Amino acid sequence: MTAPSLDVIRNCFEGVVPAVLATCDAEGVPNVSLVSQVHYVDRGRVALSYQFFNKTRRNILATGGATVSVLDPECVTDYRLDLTYEETQSEGALFEIMKAKLAGIASHSGMEGVFQLRGADIFRVLSVEVASGPFAVPPSAPRNLLSAVRRSWDILGEAREFGALLDRTLDCLRDCFSIEHAMILIRDEAAERFYTVASTGYARSGIGSEIALGHGVIGVAAREGVPIRIGHMTSEYSYGAALRDQARDYGLEAADATEIPYPGLPAPESQIALPVVVAGRTTGVLFAESPEPMRFRYDDEDALALVAARLGELMASGLDPVGVEYGERLPACATTQPIRVRHYGADNSVFIDHDYLIKGVAGAIFWKLAGEHALTGRCEFTNRELRLDPALRLPEFAENLEARLVLLQRRLVERACPIRLEKAGRGRLRLRVPSTLILEDIPAAGGKLTA
Repeated sequence: MTAPSLDVIRNCFEGVVPAVLATCDAEGVPNVSLVSQVHYVDRGRVALSYQFFNKTRRNILATGGATVSVLDPECVTDYRLDLTYEETQSEGALFEIMKAKLAGIASHSGMEGVFQLRGADIFRVLSVEVASGPFAVPPSAPRNLLSAVRRSWDILGEAREFGALLDRTLDCLRDCFSIEHAMILIRDEAAERFYTVASTGYARSGIGSEIALGHGVIGVAAREGVPIRIGHMTSEYSYGAALRDQARDYGLEAADATEIPYPGLPAPESQIALPVVVAGRTTGVLFAESPEPMRFRYDDEDALALVAARLGELMASGLDPVGVEYGERLPACATTQPIRVRHYGADNSVFIDHDYLIKGVAGAIFWKLAGEHALTGRCEFTNRELRLDPALRLPEFAENLEARLVLLQRRLVERACPIRLEKAGRGRLRLRVPSTLILEDIPAAGGKLTA
């Protein structure tokens, strides 16, 4: 019988059933213990969670050899892996992936506060053998993931505007992968935060809501540039906790007037976050979640990573930011009353008739457009002039402008604002203003008030 490969038995490494680890000391005295996590690294290596400096740990450091028994929870087949120790990593991408997964396992088993990862012990796999039970290829997933990826790539390639690309990506997750709850976030380089530009499946869209770099599944995936996947709910990586920590980091005891509620599920059991890479840098995150435990497996991660890669490739291709689809979902409100626009220079936050709209670079863009319109009556602008305007302080990467224009357009629609941002042609956009604008600029400390 052909020996099974690590690729085929990846279900064994999801942490559903604890693994059994056997080691010997230098004199050959055996020791057997449970190990919280065996993680698939690649076709020839696995990593074991290092949590305690105990007899097992001392044996590994002394001899470098170990044998681990892992069980496939679906086929109920026990596999024995002979291992040789290579190194321990206590930081970096692999460590963070295992830390996140271990937090989920600990939460599910009631061991939060006990399961604390100290390192990822990496082993080369010398052999894989069936210890008991039948060896069979695991049953197929409920959906053909390869077919889903192929269809998604074709559908995404048909997008002609940046906003449509975002919407098509989420549509593909729903229609091709049966993922009902997902969102796309884009990086704000200056603030080291990620803001939501598209979402699906939630009671509120959360467009403009923010997650700090390093917070929760999304922030860790972005910081490390690797997929992060959790199969069980964990308080450490939940966004209620993440947002509270984030507010505390910024000295905020309660939500301020410019905080947009995060749209996530109140009690997800599974989450996956995949970095979207453009020109070698993480510029966004594709995020999905589910109320079902263990919803996303290794194969789902592989397939969704390909979708995220396609999204990053198309984001860099120079798509127009603002399309007609989203802007026409809700018509602009007819009004004869003056529209009051207030701008705060400290963070470029913008309020329209006392309601918060947006802040940051998107807020600066809106203030420029509104100011030009109020001063000259001008309605049409080009992407190029915005990109070259030094006052906006845009990051050098082109997709940052596209993402911010999409964010601004969607916030105007979502807030039922009488002002609209529309496509006026290739590389051009139109600010549709149904009434007179009254502008008030509240400058940063030391600045001069203008109106």
